[in-house]
Amino acid sequence: MLAALAAGALALSACGGGSDDAGSGSAEESGLNLVSEGSLTVCSDIPYPPFEFEENGEYTGFDMDIMKEIASGLDLELAVQDVEFNGLQSGAVLAARQCDIGASAVTITEERKANLAFSDPYYDSLQSLLVPADSDIASIDDLAGKQVGVQQGTTGETYATENAPEAEIVQFPSDAEMYAAIQAGNVDALLQDLPVNLGHTEDGSFTIAEEFKTDEQYGFIMAKEGSDELVAAVNEQLTALRDNGKYQEIYDSYFAQ
Repeated sequence: MLAALAAGALALSACGGGSDDAGSGSAEESGLNLVSEGSLTVCSDIPYPPFEFEENGEYTGFDMDIMKEIASGLDLELAVQDVEFNGLQSGAVLAARQCDIGASAVTITEERKANLAFSDPYYDSLQSLLVPADSDIASIDDLAGKQVGVQQGTTGETYATENAPEAEIVQFPSDAEMYAAIQAGNVDALLQDLPVNLGHTEDGSFTIAEEFKTDEQYGFIMAKEGSDELVAAVNEQLTALRDNGKYQEIYDSYFAQ
């Protein structure tokens, strides 16, 4: 599986544009044990808007913009690899040293902590149920006998399995396949993170039937072993970005109503 992930990875580089306020010295001085000297190599499952997506030949999105700032604060270039989410959230690609850090809307859970090191939380999330605008599904209680699309390995899949036991859960590798399936009428609903589902409501064809408060928080992920210095450096950058207002600026550009 790792060989396939490595072969299929799409690597793009981007110079971080972070503010000087967040700077804390070079990676060489801090001993971050990076995959590639002078670069912060980030793995992400792309596309997953608004957190990560490709636009005009570059990777952008909330996660990517935060990563650019963190890399810049560490005096590093940013290199991005596109990988499947399941290999990322399991820790496989990090353990294989394919990348230094994962930025892919990964919810912090106790189960994942067994295989991953997490940064401090950087985003609070809700789950949600997306249905066609003319659907008779009004809540999760209406899913008995319905086909519900979920992304494999996500907390959305877990929530659907635990809370809609009479539904037929259909797994997909990414949001792109899920959305195509509901557009084609192959599934009746999608259960996943609210910001992603909201992006599918813009043309009026689909609507959010229900939101679910799950107290989830996202964290950036690193290898379980040998990443103590990198975790500390990333947390330092997150604190600096909150203190200097850059985090709020990025947040508002994607989520302000």
